[in-house]
Amino acid sequence: VQLQASGGGSVQPGGSLRLSCAASGMMFSINVMGWYRQAPGTQRELVAEITSGGRTNYADSVKGRFTISRDNAKNTVYLQMNSLKPEDTAVYYCNAAAFSGGRPLYPNWGQGTLVTVSS
Repeated sequence: VQLQASGGGSVQPGGSLRLSCAASGMMFSINVMGWYRQAPGTQRELVAEITSGGRTNYADSVKGRFTISRDNAKNTVYLQMNSLKPEDTAVYYCNAAAFSGGRPLYPNWGQGTLVTVSS
């Protein structure tokens, strides 16, 4: 299984970014897909997830600002991030889960993509 996240960068507070994660080697369409992030000195946390049927869940800290979506034909999950704040600064990763709220399935998280929000 390979999970390749991209789309990160440096933006000012209030800015936007769209992350993409291409998955291969897995049954993408049947899995819950999630975006996670890890800031320096903190544990990795779940930011958003989307079920195979399109149901979404978000961490309270990003509700109303981030939107997760998926394209099963392209084996890709997206994260649209608006109104970015400095506390959103982190390395962002994607992974799959067997069910909503479940533990990430794959130990190979890939390199992730760095998002830096700073003025």
